[in-house]
Amino acid sequence: MNVTIHPKKLKGIVSIPPSKSLSHRAIIAASLSEEESVISNVMFSKDILATISAMKALGAKIEVEGTTLRIKGSKVKRTDNVIDANESGSTLRFLIPIALVNPTPMEFIGRNHLVKRPLDSYFEIFQKLGIQFTHPEDAYLPLKTTGGLVPGKYEVQGNISSQFITGLLFALPLLNGDSVIEIIGTLESKGYVDLTLDILSKFGIEIINHEYTSFEIKGNQSYHSYNYTVEGDYSQTAFFLIAGAMGADIQLKGMNPISYQGDKKIIEDISSLNGNIQFDHELLYCLPSQTKGTTIDFSQSPDLGPALTVLASVSEGVSYFTHVSRLRIKECDRVTCMKEELEKLGAKIDEEPDTMKIYGTKKLHGGVVDSHNDHRVAMALAMASLKMDEDLTILNAECVSKSYPNFWEVFEALGGDVTYE
Repeated sequence: MNVTIHPKKLKGIVSIPPSKSLSHRAIIAASLSEEESVISNVMFSKDILATISAMKALGAKIEVEGTTLRIKGSKVKRTDNVIDANESGSTLRFLIPIALVNPTPMEFIGRNHLVKRPLDSYFEIFQKLGIQFTHPEDAYLPLKTTGGLVPGKYEVQGNISSQFITGLLFALPLLNGDSVIEIIGTLESKGYVDLTLDILSKFGIEIINHEYTSFEIKGNQSYHSYNYTVEGDYSQTAFFLIAGAMGADIQLKGMNPISYQGDKKIIEDISSLNGNIQFDHELLYCLPSQTKGTTIDFSQSPDLGPALTVLASVSEGVSYFTHVSRLRIKECDRVTCMKEELEKLGAKIDEEPDTMKIYGTKKLHGGVVDSHNDHRVAMALAMASLKMDEDLTILNAECVSKSYPNFWEVFEALGGDVTYE
């Protein structure tokens, strides 16, 4: 599906979708408890459906009641020896170690860009533990394994995705002995690890955090039931907050002002661009602002890259984005793709392997751009239309379903004028 946006001012109140990061974690934790849990305020995006399907394959019974899940889990009593992660990196990386609590043969499959997303951190662990595994020469999936995790010391590089660490944090408490995760170097994306630790604590799992240099994990632990309501997703606020900075009048509800979400950094980042962020009576919004160039570090928040690239491209002066290499291994290479698409619209961006230099311009012009099948690229480009007078066409715009299935309906409800092809 392609969409053409006829630029209009956007105005209204938006209920931000529930956090995808927290939804994944809560569903997994509940599915590892043999007691019944209720998870409320769930949006059934493709990624979340992949995790639900995966946990069913590991023995959980999950019933859907509107936006609520009723879950009675198991300690990895498999009902299927195949886990289909679809396009969800979180599902795949969280579930590999959890599935390997049970040592019987397992296969992991996925689609599109996910088959190329690295799994080397797990492969190194497999080799040390003697877990047999196979995968194609030119891809990471399908991955077939034989063997299981054992208690002990696990070394993980701190500068790779925290998803590997989260997967181990879920799995190791279920083993029949104690384990330690040693972080090599400095841990990036601490915010995501904090989300995991908070969910684990709520579901009765104890992890000793030695200032993010190591995590001490007692074995023979059990997940307990917990009724959990998922809070709004800060990574999704990014698109509406940059819209506010660019002149829209949008207020966001459903956000937790003391959230552990690492993507809450969007407030700090937009403020550093001279955006005027307000949190007033449970409504979060950004007033129209004369934004100015700044320096932003993406080591802890790679999902904010596309939206902030758009805002920086229409800010006065020059912005420098650092530690952007992790944006390159998402649904697409978000550094190169955002540069290519925004430059079609009149922006100017220089890129290096780990940095971006963005030269601000007052206006963009219309044109035809491609989402590269990346939900965050599509949503960021949609908001770029606020700085245009001509129409903007976004190719493959249906990819928003990965995290925000009704994004285009919300866009129209705010006054957006959209034609679908």
